[in-house]
Amino acid sequence: MGATLRNISAVLALSLSSALCFSQSGEDKQASLAAHLQKAKTYLNEKRPDLAIPELQAAAAIDPENVETRGNLGVLLYFQGKARDAVPHLRAAVDRQPGMGKIQGLLGLAEIRTLDFVQGRKDLEAAFPLIGDQKFKVEVGLELVGVYTQSSDLEAASVVVAQLRRAAPDNAEVLYAAYRTYADLSAESMLALSMAAPDSAQMHQLIAHEETRQGNTNGALGQFRKAIAIDPHLPGVHFELAELLHTSQDAAAKNESEREYRAAQAENPLDEKSIFRLAEIDSEKGNIQQSEEEYTQALALQPADADAKLGLAKTLIQMNQTDKAQRLLEETVELEPTNATAHYRLSTLYRKIGRVEDAKKEVELYKKYKDMKEKLRALYQELQIQPKETGADELDQK
Repeated sequence: MGATLRNISAVLALSLSSALCFSQSGEDKQASLAAHLQKAKTYLNEKRPDLAIPELQAAAAIDPENVETRGNLGVLLYFQGKARDAVPHLRAAVDRQPGMGKIQGLLGLAEIRTLDFVQGRKDLEAAFPLIGDQKFKVEVGLELVGVYTQSSDLEAASVVVAQLRRAAPDNAEVLYAAYRTYADLSAESMLALSMAAPDSAQMHQLIAHEETRQGNTNGALGQFRKAIAIDPHLPGVHFELAELLHTSQDAAAKNESEREYRAAQAENPLDEKSIFRLAEIDSEKGNIQQSEEEYTQALALQPADADAKLGLAKTLIQMNQTDKAQRLLEETVELEPTNATAHYRLSTLYRKIGRVEDAKKEVELYKKYKDMKEKLRALYQELQIQPKETGADELDQK
């Protein structure tokens, strides 16, 4: 009962105490209406919506034009599991006073429950942008996503999902709805592409992504190479092939990945990610000066790239430019507080300059996020997600 009453309170936007506007004359009717409304208010204060409903029904019979009475009656009936009975009262309130997002949202939910999907969709669509209460907005939004999904309108569903993620970014139901919606969109796009252009470079690129997702690296490499053979200038394909090759421990594959990164940069001189990877490769080879120039170039293109800041900081440490490195590491943890490697490096620098307490704090953060990353790594392995797709290989770059 408590949870239901909290839900009622979230939707009731009308005050029973101010509902004394009459369309009928007569002191007896006015007195009777006031008595019923007062009783309804008392029963609600006593957490007895079941007793408040008959009082509001009697009030609505006396004054059927009263928006507050009809709206509140509809709300109570809905939360008593009587969606069909609630609909006419909620509709009357919305028709007489448009713009009541909560009431119209509840009307849409009630219509969906009574299988009136066409009108329910219209009311949910109208109500969703008007609702400020986060919990109720999520409920209405998720219902709307379900309606769109059932009618295969995935683009509309994705628009609502994006708004829900902004409104409730940590809500598990919202995140799962996002996953399902984007997965369905992906499957739909895959089918459309396979029918429209089954032998295209883009189709092979798509298959390569699917092979990668399923952990079939050799299959993915073959599909990327087929895509490049068809269209060497296909956007993104050289970088994607390079990323897959870069995860290999084979020296030949590593060398090929460098060639593909350079091919990607040749296709797009503003490809910051390829420049960043080339900086990493040069750093691993000991080409410190070249690495510093490439990291700097990457940051000029994308100043908020925390990985590039971290890479440049590590390079500057090798060049004994610790002051610059410290500033970059501090910027890195500000941009990406969960970056364990950055905290570890920063703790080392703080210790060297005598900032002992700050160093201890950074070590504690390093341990905290290291443990978190290790747990995520295990989860990614279960899901067969490549480390480069998730950043889970970050701890290997300390």
